[in-house]
Amino acid sequence: MLDAERLEILTESAKYDVSCSSSGSKRVNENRGLGNGSVGGICHSFTPDGRCISLLKILMSNDCVYDCEYCPNRRSADVPRASITPDEICELVINFYKRNYIEGLFLSSAVFGSPDRTMELLCETVIKLRKLYNFNGYIHLKGIPHADEALVFKAARIVDRMSYNVELPSEKWLKLLAPQKTKQSLLLPMKGLRDAIVYDKENKVRRGRVLPAGQTTQMIIGASPETDGQILKLTQSLYRNMGLRRVYYSSYVPVVQSRKLPAVGAGLLREHRLYQADWLLRFYGFDVEEILDENENLSPEYDPKCAWALRNMQLFPVEINTAPLAALLRVPGIGAKSAYKIIEARKFCKLDFDNLAKLRIVLKRAKHFITCKGKFYGSESVETVKTSLLLAGRSEVSEQMSMFSDNSVAISALTGEI
Repeated sequence: MLDAERLEILTESAKYDVSCSSSGSKRVNENRGLGNGSVGGICHSFTPDGRCISLLKILMSNDCVYDCEYCPNRRSADVPRASITPDEICELVINFYKRNYIEGLFLSSAVFGSPDRTMELLCETVIKLRKLYNFNGYIHLKGIPHADEALVFKAARIVDRMSYNVELPSEKWLKLLAPQKTKQSLLLPMKGLRDAIVYDKENKVRRGRVLPAGQTTQMIIGASPETDGQILKLTQSLYRNMGLRRVYYSSYVPVVQSRKLPAVGAGLLREHRLYQADWLLRFYGFDVEEILDENENLSPEYDPKCAWALRNMQLFPVEINTAPLAALLRVPGIGAKSAYKIIEARKFCKLDFDNLAKLRIVLKRAKHFITCKGKFYGSESVETVKTSLLLAGRSEVSEQMSMFSDNSVAISALTGEI
């Protein structure tokens, strides 16, 4: 029987991994089992510190043989240790699901014994959940670096999503701060899983598909001195070459003491700017070279799209009723969903500023970069535009401190739309 003390240790130890997200899986309930991992995804609830509580986030063990400097569960850390068996995890998931506490599982583990032994037990757990306990809900599994490829693929045909966390953006600092991990131990399994996903898709495999919800990864920001440009360049490469669904950024927090680590954290604003730039790469048609140089950091004053627009004022204003989608996506204040709404709405009539307000376009930004029916209500002075955007940005950053605000700013903080 799992006691409360072990449960508290293992769930508390798991909270630093942010690379868990909603389903995206199309696997449906079979054989009258429990749960459903359908494309509708997991309904998230958030605690005040930002943790997702609709997935049970738990480690199988926090007794790690690795000694990564940034990890609160590292071998040399003086913390309470605990482990849990595959059957205990299965019973916990089923009991929590029946009580409507959770809708899915995020399962990870410290490396105990050896990478193969750890991956073997993780694999045993998810197989038992599916086959013995008949659980059809969403399962996200953290891959173990250096584990045998056969074990990885065995698990990948059972779970919905896997993640191998890059952790640090450069190989140099990975060697220094996490000497037991290597770049290849993280990227090789990612590449193998990507190839298997592509194969299943091309051959229209339906049953037993590899990772129907794909792969994600996580980077710790600020524990090592890489610039935002270097981080985003790696991000773009992972999206294009590894087919990742999402890259997560975790602002470094000095929860452990080490001479090799900074004494202060990176701050939430830097993390937020990276998420905004990430959104531009995935949904707005930007290349990382357009956003910033490899040796630069993102502006703390302006969001990445505003910063790009201010550097390229010669491209504006654009006429809202004739501009192509690609041009609309680059206008500050027009999000991806709003751009598509504009394309649809203008099929029926010419849009004016009142129409844009009803479409929830952020006109205090957009008005400087658009015309409606040839009319322009922004400022022609670049300095005035900069000041206006700066004031708007400061107002929004202050409002973002509450995740529960009922406004578009809070939504932007969670989605990255700008």
